[in-house]
Amino acid sequence: MKFRTEVSINESKKKIDLEDRIFSIGSCFASEMSDLFQQGQLQALNNPFGTVFNPFSISNSVKRLHDADFYQEEELITFEDEFISLDHHTSFNTRYIHQTLERINANIEEGNSFLQETDWVIITYGTSFIYEFLPKQKLVANCHKIPQKFFGKKLLSHQELTDSICNTVLNLKDICKDDVQILFTVSPVRHTKDGMIENQLSKSKLITAVHESILQFENCHYLPVYEILMDDLRDYRFYKEDMIHPNNQAVNYIFEKFGNAYFSDATKEFIKENFKINKALEHRTTDEKDPKYIEFKEKLNEKIENQRQKVKHKIFPND
Repeated sequence: MKFRTEVSINESKKKIDLEDRIFSIGSCFASEMSDLFQQGQLQALNNPFGTVFNPFSISNSVKRLHDADFYQEEELITFEDEFISLDHHTSFNTRYIHQTLERINANIEEGNSFLQETDWVIITYGTSFIYEFLPKQKLVANCHKIPQKFFGKKLLSHQELTDSICNTVLNLKDICKDDVQILFTVSPVRHTKDGMIENQLSKSKLITAVHESILQFENCHYLPVYEILMDDLRDYRFYKEDMIHPNNQAVNYIFEKFGNAYFSDATKEFIKENFKINKALEHRTTDEKDPKYIEFKEKLNEKIENQRQKVKHKIFPND
């Protein structure tokens, strides 16, 4: 008997190899997946603008990365003694305008350079809702806890969604390698503050727009991440205490499914061994001169060096 409806990810003909570069952008779920790529010691870059949720803002981010379009002073606002970009996450905010601009533009430079050598792009959309900053009549990626009276909220139309997705693909295909693979996902994180009905409407519009848009392009694919959590892992034991975000067990399950479909055999073994090494690196001792601990460290360093011989890029840089 079966007690669950398992959702599969179709196996990819093209595989992620050891030296491939992976760029990801979008919601916080994109960051969790990127963290696992980095723990596995793959070359990955995530969210140069910080966490971004809606397709319009993600399209704007990709366009500025494509153009290496640096931000200027007049594009920032001030709130509670900090200089802020409404296109960015709050982690870019500082008390000094030159520091905020320096953080923002350094990431644009890094993102532009990384994209030119990127083999894979993973885009995770979180919502179809977007906010307009009324004083500047500007659609924004983040409200930065500025009072609600300064914003208007709207649901992006189907045309606005598909235009944003298509523009994102066109800019990526122009800057990335010719055979870049672009993978779209919809975040399984429910935006409950929008309302449960509104969240379902928002997610449905995203899924529809992605499926319609990618039909126009080669090498664009949809990953059923949303469906895996909603239909395969239909149990609150796979959520964090807030009952909204997937817990580590769920994220690791999705990552394993993704890896089985997209990683080459060499990449699977490489990541598996690196996860073990990361776990061993967490080990601490009260006596670093203990012969057993010294032997443990020597064997661990041998494993790290063996892994380093498999790739050209730097791995375990702090060890």
